[in-house]
Amino acid sequence: MENMSFPTASPEKKEAILWDDLKLWFPRPANEWLEAFPIGCGRLGAMVFGGAQRERLQLNEDTLWGGGPHSYDNPGALHHLPQIRQLVFEGRYREAERMANDYFMGIPASQMMYQTVGSLFLDFTNVSVPLHYRRELDIDAAIVTVEFESNGVRFHREIFASYPHQVIVVRLEADRPKSVSFLTHYETPLSAISHPLPDGSLLLEGVNAESQGIPPQSRFASIARAISDGGEIRVDNGVLSVTGADSVTLFISIATSYVNYMDVSCNAGEKAREYIADAEHHSFAELRKAHLRDYRGFFRRVYVNLGKPNASPAPTDESIRAFQDTTDPQLIKLYYQFGRYLLIASSRPGAQPANLQGVWNESLTPPWGSKYTVNINTEMNYWLAAPCNLMECYEPLFEMIGDLQQTGSKTAKTHYGAKGWVCHHNTELWRGTAPVDGAGPGMWQTGGAWLCKSFWDQYEFTGDKDALLRHYPIMKGAADFFLDTLVEEPEHHWLVTCPSVSPEHAHPGEASICAGPAMDTQILRDLFDSCIKASEILNRDEEFRKRAIDARNRLAPMRIGREGQIQEWLEDWDATAPDIHHRHVSHLYGLYPSNQITPRKTPDLAAAAIKTLQMRGDESTGWSLAWKVNLWARLGDGEHAYRLIKLLLTPSRTAPNLFDLHPPFQIDGNFGATSGITEMILQSHDHCIHLLPAIPTEWEDGEVRGLRTKDGFEVDIVWRKGALVKAMIRSLLGRELRVRYAKPITLYAKGHRLAVTHPDEDIAVVRTDAGEEYVVILESQKESE
Repeated sequence: MENMSFPTASPEKKEAILWDDLKLWFPRPANEWLEAFPIGCGRLGAMVFGGAQRERLQLNEDTLWGGGPHSYDNPGALHHLPQIRQLVFEGRYREAERMANDYFMGIPASQMMYQTVGSLFLDFTNVSVPLHYRRELDIDAAIVTVEFESNGVRFHREIFASYPHQVIVVRLEADRPKSVSFLTHYETPLSAISHPLPDGSLLLEGVNAESQGIPPQSRFASIARAISDGGEIRVDNGVLSVTGADSVTLFISIATSYVNYMDVSCNAGEKAREYIADAEHHSFAELRKAHLRDYRGFFRRVYVNLGKPNASPAPTDESIRAFQDTTDPQLIKLYYQFGRYLLIASSRPGAQPANLQGVWNESLTPPWGSKYTVNINTEMNYWLAAPCNLMECYEPLFEMIGDLQQTGSKTAKTHYGAKGWVCHHNTELWRGTAPVDGAGPGMWQTGGAWLCKSFWDQYEFTGDKDALLRHYPIMKGAADFFLDTLVEEPEHHWLVTCPSVSPEHAHPGEASICAGPAMDTQILRDLFDSCIKASEILNRDEEFRKRAIDARNRLAPMRIGREGQIQEWLEDWDATAPDIHHRHVSHLYGLYPSNQITPRKTPDLAAAAIKTLQMRGDESTGWSLAWKVNLWARLGDGEHAYRLIKLLLTPSRTAPNLFDLHPPFQIDGNFGATSGITEMILQSHDHCIHLLPAIPTEWEDGEVRGLRTKDGFEVDIVWRKGALVKAMIRSLLGRELRVRYAKPITLYAKGHRLAVTHPDEDIAVVRTDAGEEYVVILESQKESE
């Protein structure tokens, strides 16, 4: 054991080297939005273009959405529900879908959209053609840096979004005195005006835009405040000017009148002033230090290395274009950590959850409204939160689910005459829960049920009983809805959802509407199971538990169709569906993110899942490819998962700034890919820590630190030539440790070999003490020492 030292925390300089290669960079400014660099602190976001003569910061605040508080519930919907169900069970799908479109959709039938504040421009009056230009985003520091020379002066900028101080900070420096001069102004597509404040700041005030016919009801404000070392600052005609300064720190605050989904009465201007007042009392060095301490407290929890870089890092867009030939592990490492960076930047306590574009959006009418699509995309945003050691990033999602319980309980009563709460396939800032966007995608009832899985995931990873106590009533409310609304299908008398859809996918009945699609049943099995277990842990609601057990046992089973595939619907329609290569693989929810299908426990279903993936094919949208990476990893096929990563890392699926492309940009693909790479390295879905379950040959050597697993463990792993060298497992809760690896292993603690049990030949089990570290090495290694 003495010669098997695991890499430990290095001195400060050596530690910095570990993180020094996590930079996106370009030798030129951004020419388009997808070349700009994203920064964010949860509530605020900005895209930094890095122009030498004109800098553009495209700005977002996560509560600036169109319209205002609104209920989409349709008071006439319930009257038509029995007939829609009857039509579905009679196989008259087109008629059922037409009736749902005409009478069951929300009012209006589309939800409101996320909107941009606009942009802040900085025009540099003394800069001409830049030389030796470099623009980079250091994702270890969450800081954008721009450097260049012009007219014999070296200019340096740093831009970051500060979570501790809730402002965007821009630092402007030059290596010659009195060389920092610029004009700054706002441009916005919204109705707004700019005017000076008595302290010399520039204030932009305005209102949001209408959306889907709902009039604007929210106000917003943004303040630009410059603090200079020397020089002169003036504000005139909507322009803030700085002349002849040695250096400048520019603060940008943004606020809206949003209080909650029912209340937009906050004074946005006053709130924006408060943020500035807090920040301006600190030096730039203090602000930067506080930012790094906060951000790195999250980011540096997980370190990953997948092998030596093939060459010196090229500009990021060139690395993407070359990846199919180079397969450079450095780009995958950067891409992996970029996913973690984006979640930290777009989902922090006190903010809104990460939406379809995280927090970054330059439009008043972005693709799909940049909303929360909860039939896969919002959930995918958070797949990495627990295993990638970012538990706190869950909090905005949990807050939103609590809101949805309130609005969804009204939708449940209005549309279904049911108890509990429901959320269909989409929601937004105003927490709409009624079906929208037409029956094809919208007539899907299990969005809220799927969201509740995140509560149970958090509990299984952390053992936080207090959090479970808070979340359990929401989980129970979601289950109560289905206990009221599940109906017997006439042939087998299984309990099914009706009407529903398999998300966004039409079947051969020339419609999407159906009864009991496989995904619904799989989601409800998880919902009922988690509620049953939670009620036992919390020792409450025995009668509810009995009803949930009965309903779970009567759900339709997963079925294998004539092609050997998992059936997507109750009927064996898969091979004749109009789009057999559809981007959604909804019926494989049971494989991932659930664990109802595993090669070990359900080999027949796992084989059917492989057939399903083969029928769907590999090529798809960015986020769909990311989902498939997770699916193939769960099946233990690292080579296939890696092929999908290669398909992701192409210019058609990854933008120059590493944003995932559907296309267009959708951030869930970034998050899903990071989750998938994690699943290739470490899994714990069956409460057994599976080391290196799907490592491809391209990752022959590697190391990871700080990943989390179910039952409260934190794991570091080193492997060489595709084989485990050592794992260090820290027990945070003192629970039973189950470790699985393909070859025999030995466990040590405090230098002593532990007596373990082996329920299977590739699994070792031992009790642990909270706070203790456990070392795992190969049995053959021990013997050769």
